[in-house]
Amino acid sequence: MSYEPKSIETKWQKRWEEEQAFEPSRDQSLPKKYILSMFPYPSGRIHMGHVRNYAIGDALARYWRKQGVNVLHPIGWDAFGMPAENAAIKHGLHPKKWTYENIDYMRKELSALGLSFSKEREFATCDPLYTRWEQEFIIRMFEAGLLYRENSTVNWCETCHTVLANEQVEEGCCWRCDNPVVQREMPGYYIDIVRYAQELLDDLEQLEGKWPSQVLTMQRNWIGRSQGLQFRFELNDASKAKLHGCFDGYDVFTTRPDTIFGVTYSALAPEHPIVKHLIEHKLLDDEIIQRIQAMINMSERERSQAEKEGYPLGISVIHPLTGEDIPVWTANFVLASYGGGAVMAVPAHDERDYEFAQKYDLPIKRVIEGGELPYTGDGVLVESGVFTGKPNREAMKEIIAFFEAEGLGSSQINYKLRNWGISRQRYWGAPIPLVHCERCGLVPEKLENLPVTLPDDVEITGEGNPLEKHPTWKHCACPQCGGPAVRETDTMDTFIQSSWYQFRYATHPSKWETTGIDKEDSAYWMPVDQYIGGIEHAILHLLYARFFTKALRDLGYHDIDEPFSRLLTQGMVLKDGAKMSKSKGNTVDPDAIVERYGADTARLFILFAAPPQKELEWKDSGVEGAFRFLKKLYSRKEKVTHSVLPEIEHDALAPKGKEARAKVYEALRKSKDVFEKTFAFNTLIAATMEALNALDKQDDPSVWSEGMYILLHLLEPIVPHIASELSEELFGRKNLREMIPLKEEVFVTESVTYAVSINGKRRTEVAVPADADNETIAAIAREAGARWLEGQQIVKEIVVPGKLVNFVVKPA
Repeated sequence: MSYEPKSIETKWQKRWEEEQAFEPSRDQSLPKKYILSMFPYPSGRIHMGHVRNYAIGDALARYWRKQGVNVLHPIGWDAFGMPAENAAIKHGLHPKKWTYENIDYMRKELSALGLSFSKEREFATCDPLYTRWEQEFIIRMFEAGLLYRENSTVNWCETCHTVLANEQVEEGCCWRCDNPVVQREMPGYYIDIVRYAQELLDDLEQLEGKWPSQVLTMQRNWIGRSQGLQFRFELNDASKAKLHGCFDGYDVFTTRPDTIFGVTYSALAPEHPIVKHLIEHKLLDDEIIQRIQAMINMSERERSQAEKEGYPLGISVIHPLTGEDIPVWTANFVLASYGGGAVMAVPAHDERDYEFAQKYDLPIKRVIEGGELPYTGDGVLVESGVFTGKPNREAMKEIIAFFEAEGLGSSQINYKLRNWGISRQRYWGAPIPLVHCERCGLVPEKLENLPVTLPDDVEITGEGNPLEKHPTWKHCACPQCGGPAVRETDTMDTFIQSSWYQFRYATHPSKWETTGIDKEDSAYWMPVDQYIGGIEHAILHLLYARFFTKALRDLGYHDIDEPFSRLLTQGMVLKDGAKMSKSKGNTVDPDAIVERYGADTARLFILFAAPPQKELEWKDSGVEGAFRFLKKLYSRKEKVTHSVLPEIEHDALAPKGKEARAKVYEALRKSKDVFEKTFAFNTLIAATMEALNALDKQDDPSVWSEGMYILLHLLEPIVPHIASELSEELFGRKNLREMIPLKEEVFVTESVTYAVSINGKRRTEVAVPADADNETIAAIAREAGARWLEGQQIVKEIVVPGKLVNFVVKPA
């Protein structure tokens, strides 16, 4: 009977569901493994990136179950967010309907792949019960001062009357109406993640060797700890007068106090209060005001990519050490979100400051001896007052100490990390559970009133926030005084939902109604043993999830410090050298692959084509090759004559039988390292293919039976349907329920094959006794290569143990 994947896969998927085969045990005395792949957004269909992610996680989950380990391998849906609203506008569908219909479809697609997810722990982040506990966490953060409200600058489309995410701003214009986007100051909610910056930085050391070094570096750079000097620039009298006495100076932070004598100008962010004052009181030329306004209307990302631009403000500050007047400019490279939005500029020793000074013909003053300007290396200070002649690194500490002693400034630690803005002026998100009361101010909703759910009767046009326009939803009683109040109409950033979902999975579903995170369950299951997802989540999602873990720990919900012990970032799936994309027309439909070849072929190809961490180039021929291997594997069941693992007298076997056993056990020996350390499934699959080829070259039925027993055991996590089918038919699935010990005798060989090379060119090969010394090996190789050595003088003999002999020769 030929291999028919569809009937086999349907049979086993039904069987697994009936057996509830993938639900974890509640016995918390068992050793555990928590295998988690980043959950998908229910966009409508799965893509090959999903297949790769989930095939990796599934292989690991199935492997650990066979070790007798209690495995939690859940799936859910990251279901709130902008695409649902976009679909509502485009197709006239309600976001809830669109989302849940997509979930139903994608659930069937994932099920067709035979993925061993826990079904009882599945949820969508838009489920009201999930929102209920999330809102409680937000209230607790608000009460602890971790969540606060303040004005911030956002992308605003005047035509659509809505705030836009950075992703919705295309070349400075609204993605929907193509009109210019402006920066607008609006109130919003922030979580004080900076409070945890140092712990987030320090705890990365726990993840060394367990997370990709690239991800650790990206997180360190994003947090961006810097130590330096904070001091104040005082305005001179004329400048104070010009600013109507409203300002006497401003603070700056520098990581290079050693260069302070080289300051030749200072620069302020376009949003700085002093710049705003100058604009509001028309203390600058109209043309300059227009240009500064244009800079303000650019996002930080756009400004970082733009050419350096700035304008003199007609004011000066006093150098704190020399007493010189320093001109003040506004510049697009100064960010309001870092260091107070003001910098001291030292063009001789900073590339950015130098570029700006060159453009606007500003003075450049060298204060460190060294190479060409801008010189950013170390050296001896010059033109630096009493610090002249000192090495700059040594002078840094002394200058900071001098500022502190004189009351001019202080040592300061700063972070590039900014507090997390969670406000979104959109409908399809979790409502922020706060209420505005004229009498009581901003107050949290009562816990017994949670969840605050979204109204279904909304019209989504893309213009403004539907919650703001709803006739009744936002009107409520104040939770504190009972008087009339208004609900917050902002919804939460969807990164909130994906920051704690790992704890929700760990909590047994029987407790979901009564608790958001169960402490006992978390202590058992957490942290996640293996987390799998794309490198694109290296910073925001992973950083937010790490922060949420620490914040919820401090609020008493659990005792975990880090959420994910080990991280695997899988590479993208490419076709024709480019990332698969509908716009490029290079997508491959997983459903079509499963329909034509079966789920096992899709899984085998995706794990064989490249190591998981590397990009994978899709090749139709590779899929065909994977299918051929499975057909071949299925057909070899006829060779099996034993229903149990046979006892074999290795020494009595013919050479081909010995070689086949060695290949089978070589694959078995490799498997532990692959599943537990390297995840190089491609090498394990290659080893099983070599073993099957070696089995084909011999005809001993015992060797065939042993070989199939072991190979199906190794392949089950990768191709579970065909492996389960053959294992049941041949061995009653016993081979899938027990550990198979290595038999070292199969690796003992009487002879070793050596390649013989002349000047690096392979000429022949020889069989050499396994215990032969290098001299004997070289002598046998010389005899085998005599015809190529004739008339040559051997200059050097190189013996690489177990592999080759190379003769370096020249004409005699």
